[in-house]
Amino acid sequence: MKITICQFAPSWENIEESITKIDSLVTSLPNDSDLLIFPEMTLTGFTMKSREYAEELDGISMMFFINLSKKLKINIIAGIIEKDGEKIFNSAVHFDRSGIIFARYRKIHPFSMADEHKYFDSGKELVKTKIDGIPTGLSVCYDLRFPELYRLYSKTGTKLLVNIANWPIPRIHHWEQLLKARAIENLSCVIGVNRIGTDPYNEYNGSSYVFDSMGNELLSCGDEKGLFSVDIDFDELDKTREKLNFLDDIKLL
Repeated sequence: MKITICQFAPSWENIEESITKIDSLVTSLPNDSDLLIFPEMTLTGFTMKSREYAEELDGISMMFFINLSKKLKINIIAGIIEKDGEKIFNSAVHFDRSGIIFARYRKIHPFSMADEHKYFDSGKELVKTKIDGIPTGLSVCYDLRFPELYRLYSKTGTKLLVNIANWPIPRIHHWEQLLKARAIENLSCVIGVNRIGTDPYNEYNGSSYVFDSMGNELLSCGDEKGLFSVDIDFDELDKTREKLNFLDDIKLL
């Protein structure tokens, strides 16, 4: 499976400008990519104006990614501020190759240090989707600090763990180490997609990564804007799990 990460700087609270940036970047998408992943709150940045930017299924952000996945014939995971009735969620949404909304994960752990919990509701469920048949667990930014979430994914046979984020520079070393740890402890491939640039509160240097099931670095995107691709061998992951039965020995879950 070929994974492509889009590492870019969303325009602060400006959906139209962010869309223009993405349209320019995806012109260089490799033709054989299977999955294209964007950062958290892809088109707005990490805003707390949740009611202003929240969307239902026919919103501008949803429709943009529906049309983009259909046009490129690729799976997409993107960050959406999602409205469901009176509730608002910071969501990671999987759009399949046909533009269908295949899965929606609602961030379980809003970032209380930024008062996110005051503006967004907390999701209650794990969401395991499938990317071309590969069981995939979705998560958003601060979720990465809670290993039990990823352990539960692994107990259900998940092979790929994806985290989309707006993870700032002061704690970026935590980001790298936590991604690697989630890969090693769960014998899973882990993808972390972070943004670059600035917003009114933080600076971001990307550092998006892909780690294999042994914690080996398959891709490091540095602090540059662009599309970054890597091939993942899930047959090799299966062999690793057959050889190392760590997940079978879990006792407390």
